Amino acid sequence: MANYLIRRILKALLTIFVSATIVFFIIRLMPADPVTLLVDPKMGPEVQQAMMQQFGLDKSIGLQYVIFIQQTLSGNLGISFKTREPVTTVIMQKLPWTLLLLFIVVTLTLVIGIPIGMLAAKKRDGLFDKFINVLIVMGISIFIPFLSFAFLYFFAYYLKLLPTGGAYTPPPAKGFDYILDVARHAILPSLTLFIGNVATIILYTRNSMIDVLKEDYIRTAFSKGWNEKYVVRRHALKNALIPTITVAGIMIGSMVGGAVMTETVYGWPGVGRLIYDSVSSMDFPVLQGAFITLAVSVVVMNIIADLVVAWLDPRIKLGG
Repeated sequence: MANYLIRRILKALLTIFVSATIVFFIIRLMPADPVTLLVDPKMGPEVQQAMMQQFGLDKSIGLQYVIFIQQTLSGNLGISFKTREPVTTVIMQKLPWTLLLLFIVVTLTLVIGIPIGMLAAKKRDGLFDKFINVLIVMGISIFIPFLSFAFLYFFAYYLKLLPTGGAYTPPPAKGFDYILDVARHAILPSLTLFIGNVATIILYTRNSMIDVLKEDYIRTAFSKGWNEKYVVRRHALKNALIPTITVAGIMIGSMVGGAVMTETVYGWPGVGRLIYDSVSSMDFPVLQGAFITLAVSVVVMNIIADLVVAWLDPRIKLGG
């Protein structure tokens, strides 16, 4: 297991490095010039040059990249063009909100999606299974931005049951009232991300369970007279969850991408909203720092998913 973990960490570091490199160069291909944000035409030439030197914009792209990698390895993501604060400070203020949203969505998706997928597999071709298949197609096909605006209009503007945006009602309450207030604000963005992702988990769990239930060892277990619940729980579930956990790790990446639009629509103060604001203001250091932070988060969550899969199937960590 230790060797498998070391291999996964090395691959993860390579993935993060490649992601950081791609982010650096893609951001600089944007049809915008950060100098216009930094330099006021009323400034004197000396002041303008000093500001360019402060942010390293007077250097070539190649040298900027080398400096960027060196600073990133030391944990320094630069200074925000807009607020003049360290990028790390800006991101750390937003990251907990995104992680909270992802934690809620991932937890609900697995806790609800896996049992429904198992039940649909056990009742294959029945009325319940057909109903679930219809919901799966709808969930996978639905356009997330449309769903966001629909929920916002219906639940917040029309019925006035839920807040229209943000993560809490200012001024923030204290204690348990604050937790309840945050929970109310998290309902709509969590529900939006949940619908499309739970459909994927149900689909993979259902199909995987159907395949496992056809295996010879499952038929042998039934032939010994063991009841269905015991066979499914003791023998089928562990193997059926392998594809589900694998796709759950991949799904987290898509959640991060969906969080940019979802957080923007609902005004959720996470990294996704920060990315949108940084694009609007051409704040390159914050933009690249946010992307790197999300990339690291996705890689870490995928490592966790791989370790769970390796625990479920020892052949993986043994190189099989």
